[in-house]
Amino acid sequence: MQRRPFRASGAGSGCRRRGEKNAMKYVVILGDGMADEPLKELGGQTPLEYAHTPELDALAKKSEIGLSRTIPEGMKPGSDTANLAVLGYNPRDHYTGRSPLEALSIGVPMKDTDIALRTNLVTLTEEEVPFGEQTILDHSSGEISTADAAVLLEAVKRELQNETYQFYVGTSYRHLLIWDRGQVLDLAQPHDHLGQKIGPYLPEEERLRRMMVRSYEILKNHPLNLARKAAGKNPANCCWFWGAGTKPLLPSFEEKTGKKGAMISAVDLLKGIAVGSGMTNIVVEGADGTLETNYEGKAQAAVDALTRGGYDFAYVHVEAPDEMGHQGSIERKIKSIEYLDQRVIRLVKGGLDASGVEYRMLVMPDHPTPIRVRTHTSDPVPYLLYDSTKQEEHSWHYNEREAKASGNYIAEGYHTMDRLLGGETC
Repeated sequence: MQRRPFRASGAGSGCRRRGEKNAMKYVVILGDGMADEPLKELGGQTPLEYAHTPELDALAKKSEIGLSRTIPEGMKPGSDTANLAVLGYNPRDHYTGRSPLEALSIGVPMKDTDIALRTNLVTLTEEEVPFGEQTILDHSSGEISTADAAVLLEAVKRELQNETYQFYVGTSYRHLLIWDRGQVLDLAQPHDHLGQKIGPYLPEEERLRRMMVRSYEILKNHPLNLARKAAGKNPANCCWFWGAGTKPLLPSFEEKTGKKGAMISAVDLLKGIAVGSGMTNIVVEGADGTLETNYEGKAQAAVDALTRGGYDFAYVHVEAPDEMGHQGSIERKIKSIEYLDQRVIRLVKGGLDASGVEYRMLVMPDHPTPIRVRTHTSDPVPYLLYDSTKQEEHSWHYNEREAKASGNYIAEGYHTMDRLLGGETC
């Protein structure tokens, strides 16, 4: 079937349809990295096809489904560029690097001359070989807790921090280095090279490389890491720098769309996008970006924001499918999708239906994180758009295969927000 490209009709201007009631609410439920490829272990199905998702299947029969290309051609696939696109920002115009967005969330006041770098606490092998011959095993150190990570980063700071290099604690394995008068360098993403020797992917810039080496020497025998190994956990034994960028500047989401927005996410990247765009970050206790995050709390926060909090728009970001893709776990990725279906989507829809508000709901991933490669790819992702005011009847299900077969295709992913807002015009 030939794809029908979507052409935006000016929704991003903040204009409203003539006669539109202000009661309409909008919600995005974003399953990070949820899209995948057919797997022989699943009989040729993707995890999204294989998962038991009764809520999504029922919604699909009343919704528009299709594909959206969230990663612009030539740009690296990542949650930074992709989530900007889903929120209606053209990454080519507004992306200045991943780590600067996270700096906004952490509350780091960047100067115009600062360079921010994501600092992962990763797990390397501890073989009796030169540093460059070690292998990267885990980009997240077993999804280390923020409390443990803070202890380890403090040990690094005591020796490596100075007026030029300042470290800041983020969330779990995700932290920040501010480099005064630094350079925007093309640095390797650790999740792209799992199971590989690190030598070819180390920074060419000598000072960053030396700091990585020294962080490994500091951390590999740290008492906390010795305890983690004794408990069968991955040690967080090296800092890995990547995602360099300059101070971000995003237009206001409310001025751009006419909608007062709330962000519900556990990760600093999404919180930083919210800060930069003037959205409100709603903190949910127990939301930690892992498979065991507080799904119900996120769902309830979205319902409360839209029905009682005075917000027009809520963005519910769930990190777990992406992390399970990076881990290469088919079983856990399927479980994360089923949790999203029953513990987020079902509850958000039920809460909004019970409140009596009219609403439009967009469900989609930001990018694929296929089990096969354990990292992000640039393939278009399936979207589902539900409107509580419309009575549609279709026979399809929500997955990659049927979204492609629908013929609906948004060639530039940042127009997906136009689609959600319903083609509002002046």
